[in-house]
Amino acid sequence: MEIIVDVILKAGRSAVELSLFILLPVMVVMLSLMRLLEAKGVLDWLVAKLAPLLKPFGLTGLGVFAALQINFVSFAAPIATLTMMDQRGASGRHIAATLAMVMAMAQANVVFPMLAMGLQFGRVLFFSLLGGLVAASATYYFFGRNLSAEEKLIDETLHHPVAENAKGVLDVINRAGAEAFKIAVGAIPMLVLSLTVIMALRAGGAIDALTQLMSPLMDSLQLDRELILPTLTKFLAGGTAMMGVMDEMLRKEQVSELLLNQSAGFLIHPLDIPGIAVLISAGRRVAGVWRPAALGACVGIFVRTLGHAYLG
Repeated sequence: MEIIVDVILKAGRSAVELSLFILLPVMVVMLSLMRLLEAKGVLDWLVAKLAPLLKPFGLTGLGVFAALQINFVSFAAPIATLTMMDQRGASGRHIAATLAMVMAMAQANVVFPMLAMGLQFGRVLFFSLLGGLVAASATYYFFGRNLSAEEKLIDETLHHPVAENAKGVLDVINRAGAEAFKIAVGAIPMLVLSLTVIMALRAGGAIDALTQLMSPLMDSLQLDRELILPTLTKFLAGGTAMMGVMDEMLRKEQVSELLLNQSAGFLIHPLDIPGIAVLISAGRRVAGVWRPAALGACVGIFVRTLGHAYLG
């Protein structure tokens, strides 16, 4: 019993430190910046300029906004955009392409805190955009080609607060801070549970046994055995939990910054059990196209994986 309590306390301490001292400050700054740009109309202007360029990839103006949200806010931010697409009459193919893009891209709530761990932002952003466009195209033209292309007259206006004076700016910052706090605190339960399970499995020898079992396969693929633990955590508990495990492994020097960057392509994206569950909650039509979207996302993630693996 003493061992179990010790594991829980260690996991809880690691989860709280990660959420409140790394995730929260980063998310406050990034969300405040994004919301101010949004309120000033900068994002509307950017979406209007990019939408025609990205239309051949199966993306609409709202799809462009979803890409900005996942790269600079969090993986849950595009839910509102996907809901708007669902309700405003976007075609099934466009919804599937946008969902695939979101699933394949790197989520900001993991990327920005991991910059403090040595993650290379420029490289992650480049391959995130590349993987997202590949995923959207693969879904729109191949995996989702049988989906309905019928599109109702949709309103792509992005409704958001404005910041025309000092009070408006302060209101936007306060709302962004509250949103960041909600994200950081909301991540604690999943972090505590996942880290507790992982630490308990490690203490019981299960992780070592799994590593030994998969070692021949990992060696044949020339993959580092230390990636088994963060990969297992990521797909079962999500990107935030993986970040907690990777932070601990970096502190113990079990993995290097080079390996962190080489593995970013297949470790940092929302295509996992919790991520899919959250994203398809955006609406009935969004949930209906998750299979072709997930297949398209796999293609995008594969491209990202190759890019990071070869360029580090």
